Amino acid sequence: MNIASLRMFCHVVEEGSITKAAHLSFVSQPAVTRQIRQLEDSYGTALFDREEGRLSLTEAGKLLYPYAKEILALNKEAYEGIQEQHGEMDKTLRVGASLTIGEYLLPGLIGRFKNLYPDIKFSLSIGNTPLIIGKLEADEIDIALVEGVFQHEPYKKQKIADDELILVTAYTHRWGEREEIQLDELSEEKMIWREKESGTRLITEDALRQHHVLDKIDNAMELGSTQAIKSAVEAGLGMSILPKLTLQKELKYKALREIPIKDFSLRRDFWMVQKKRRFRKEAQAYFEAFLTS
Repeated sequence: MNIASLRMFCHVVEEGSITKAAHLSFVSQPAVTRQIRQLEDSYGTALFDREEGRLSLTEAGKLLYPYAKEILALNKEAYEGIQEQHGEMDKTLRVGASLTIGEYLLPGLIGRFKNLYPDIKFSLSIGNTPLIIGKLEADEIDIALVEGVFQHEPYKKQKIADDELILVTAYTHRWGEREEIQLDELSEEKMIWREKESGTRLITEDALRQHHVLDKIDNAMELGSTQAIKSAVEAGLGMSILPKLTLQKELKYKALREIPIKDFSLRRDFWMVQKKRRFRKEAQAYFEAFLTS
């Protein structure tokens, strides 16, 4: 057994095909098959079932896969640790951010950070919270910056900021002349939502559910980006509850109007999430200190 064989085993599992794994690894299909056979010989058992051209994991393969991923991650950590010990710091920091943070908060943070550490480069991934946490789990990123609800038991989680969620309508909406509305009046209008996995939506739905009004609200539509929702609200297609961080220009230039709701407010925290590791890149430690200072 060797690291290369374990890495190829994981490629085959994740691609579901020896042919695809060979293509992505720039090696021949027989070379991949040979590595899998060597691994099976090492463990004394088949790792894949091969029936009618289809490949599936055996029970032994299913057991091996998470161990193989952990071994590969530890090997990578060991390599990076030794490189930094010899003064060869990895200057690229892989950061994943949920949509609100990535589009509205992260650019300013990176700008200020690079004033302090100009040699550190960033590789950025932006998506919804489940996607970004998935990338962290798969070791595709070093740090996740997310908001909303997620399972965080295996991770190191630190709060870096917070934001208010507010109700907005078109600026000319009939509620515009009022100082505030009652929560149950939301049932009179249609709500424009983000996708179901959105951290903003999960927080909003949970709060409205606790106040027993969620089921009374009509859904106008679901849209995949905050910008699309803002445009739809401005066009008078419905109302929405959005992060105030994302609305600064629209509120300033009177494209949208904030509508206060009596005795109802929503805030959500922004989190920095990392895997618990024996070793962290120096650049990662610098960025963590910057975000939490």
